[in-house]
Amino acid sequence: MSRGGWLARWPVIRQLKGQDGRSDAARSARTDALRPRTEAADKVARSICPYCAVGCGQLVYVKDGRVTQIEGDPDSPISRGRLCPKGSASKQLVTHPGRQTQVLYRRPYGTAWERLDLDTAMDMIAERVVRTRRETWQQTHDGMVVRRTLGIAGLGGATLDDEENYLMKKLYTALGAIQVENQARI
Repeated sequence: MSRGGWLARWPVIRQLKGQDGRSDAARSARTDALRPRTEAADKVARSICPYCAVGCGQLVYVKDGRVTQIEGDPDSPISRGRLCPKGSASKQLVTHPGRQTQVLYRRPYGTAWERLDLDTAMDMIAERVVRTRRETWQQTHDGMVVRRTLGIAGLGGATLDDEENYLMKKLYTALGAIQVENQARI
């Protein structure tokens, strides 16, 4: 028997084609009523998965200003529509109810977190960066001009895109930090 003849007789194929008395057993009204989550999207944005340095392409489906689904981009030359488990779950980065959306701060020796407004938190960070740079600045080391600080280091994350990592590297270099790395490379 030819390969095509055997395949056509396979029960699953016959059921799906409706050529088998059991075809209704393989389907239900609920199954027939299901629609893809991507079907109702207002728009689709192309993006890049934020988790690692591979840079897999993603399609981000949006309805009423909210992300409804994230899938692999079949046009991506890197991933050709595939995503790893972390990339497949990246919708949770923006939609998970447990996602922190406010600044939390725990004072030295404190036992509880307190909410801070963003301006206060940014001022605290800026003051600490300036103070640390001033206190740890080295103009020379062993008679050589080095113009650096060993008191500030940077570790970029894989959830940052290329542009954010580039800007962080520029900032740390301008501050005189020489210990700058990215978690995606480690």
